[in-house]
Amino acid sequence: MDARISLTVDGRSRSVTVDTRATVLDVLRERLGITSPKKGCDHGQCGSCTVLLDGRRHLTCLALAVAYDGSEIVTADGLATDALHPVQEAFLEHDGYQCGYCTPGQVCSAVGVLDEAKQGHPSHVSEDLDAEVELDDDEIRERMSGNLCRCGAYEGILAAVRQAAGR
Repeated sequence: MDARISLTVDGRSRSVTVDTRATVLDVLRERLGITSPKKGCDHGQCGSCTVLLDGRRHLTCLALAVAYDGSEIVTADGLATDALHPVQEAFLEHDGYQCGYCTPGQVCSAVGVLDEAKQGHPSHVSEDLDAEVELDDDEIRERMSGNLCRCGAYEGILAAVRQAAGR
């Protein structure tokens, strides 16, 4: 069965007919030609498909597109408007990538991490659940743990998120 949905992707309104079983990832890549979110595991375990969906980081390989009709999606491409986003700049400065396959998901996840911390959302390693969240290395590692890098660029990714967090 098909359904017509509307999405705002990287600031551009899009309307598309989709199979009701299609994921957001498949709609982005196959129907809209937006290839920065990557299909890695297709099981929600690697994070390469991470985007910002209605302002929160989200795995698109697990999300049915019809459930997000009317939603706003920002991909790693959409983070850069006139210039690179500060997280993207930090990834470049700290070599937070090697092959680059996971980088769009890592970048979107990092932007989400920074926003979650700014809003005061604790993680499993947060020491004081009522205090302001401090993004130390343990906190960053925990929050970014859903994004895997097969090349092992973790030290650069950690340094990039640390820099973007202002530490």
